[in-house]
Amino acid sequence: MSGTIVNNVARASGTIAATPGGLDWSTAVVTGSTVTVEAGRGYFINTTSNACTVTLPASPEVGDQIVLADYARTWATNAVTLDSNGNNFQGNDDTYTVDYSTVGQSLNIVYADSTKGWLPVSDDAVADVGINTSATQRGIFAQGYAGGSDRLSMSNLVNSSGVIAADVTGVGTVRMNAGAASYGYDKAIFAFGDSGSTTNISNLVNNSGVMQSDTTGVGTARQPKAAEYGGDKAVFYGSTNSLPNLVSNTGVVASDGTGVGTARAYHAGVRYGGDKAVFAYGGGNGAELNAKNLVSNTGVVSADATGVGTARYGLSAAAYSTDKGAFAYGTNGGSNVSLKNLVSNTGVIAADVTGVGTVRQNLAACSYGGDKGIFAYGDTGGGSRVNTRNLMSNSGVIAADASGAGTAREALCAAGYSQTA
Repeated sequence: MSGTIVNNVARASGTIAATPGGLDWSTAVVTGSTVTVEAGRGYFINTTSNACTVTLPASPEVGDQIVLADYARTWATNAVTLDSNGNNFQGNDDTYTVDYSTVGQSLNIVYADSTKGWLPVSDDAVADVGINTSATQRGIFAQGYAGGSDRLSMSNLVNSSGVIAADVTGVGTVRMNAGAASYGYDKAIFAFGDSGSTTNISNLVNNSGVMQSDTTGVGTARQPKAAEYGGDKAVFYGSTNSLPNLVSNTGVVASDGTGVGTARAYHAGVRYGGDKAVFAYGGGNGAELNAKNLVSNTGVVSADATGVGTARYGLSAAAYSTDKGAFAYGTNGGSNVSLKNLVSNTGVIAADVTGVGTVRQNLAACSYGGDKGIFAYGDTGGGSRVNTRNLMSNSGVIAADASGAGTAREALCAAGYSQTA
């Protein structure tokens, strides 16, 4: 028997195992792309410059323990992947990919036996002081259509109080009916849309609200909608087909996934439950729909589920609180509406609630202020475009019309960005 007794506890077998408080922490911060770790030790993993694959011991003993910690709060940008080195992890064999990609996370694992292998005792994420890692503070509305041939590339920033700023001359290809969502906790992506013909180009927005130039597109050119999922990633879904395109936490758009659900356009998507998403409503094959498709926290889009509320298209959606959402406005049977449908933190869409404010379609919405939402712009009927805004409280209540800012338009999109008020 060896080891420092004061730093260990006796197992039933009489072997000595380190407790979390008595772990021998490595003094060297790991910055490489790979590291092989030892039982009974703790490691600070710094993924600022690159992702890191952590190889676990090849011949662990029951009770062996290892702790890993996010040294620079960058695991969300560059994840830590565990290589269980021929052993099981939570009962899954070594072919199973184990990634940890949450800001401020620490991982405490213990080897149980050959059946279950390594088991997490805890995988907690510690919030940075003064920062809510799951909520954006600001928003951006961009692009759209002002009538005639006026597809736009302008943008309007939203501050943490829900005030929309004046027009900013846009960057990139002018277009309408694109999709937009937050990614990477504090940034946004606008992609796809109609620039005179459908396109698949994308434009990233940094955490200061500056829209970047065009990025060569990936996937089928079309007019999908988008939502955040997984806490730091996004998914584009739908349009003339039901294809999804996942977006990484660094803003990279993946190729087309397998189509799921009814092909439709002019629907909307929103985050719920903190790390999942739901797409609902829209139009398809001349019909107005209220079907919904849930998206898991790994980006898997589910088959159609029975919808709730008035079937319609041309609506929008925003998250509120920290884990709920709301669909609102749109058009049904040729008539615009101002009703809303709240989404619970389990993805259940509630019945219609009479809305507040001007009835309209083809507007946009996003979250702001950490736990609130904003709906703005749109077409009130017959091509009458507005820049009206309606704020939504952190309990899902939509306020009356407020004066908007910027060019009145429709068919634009919006997303949250920044964790700084």
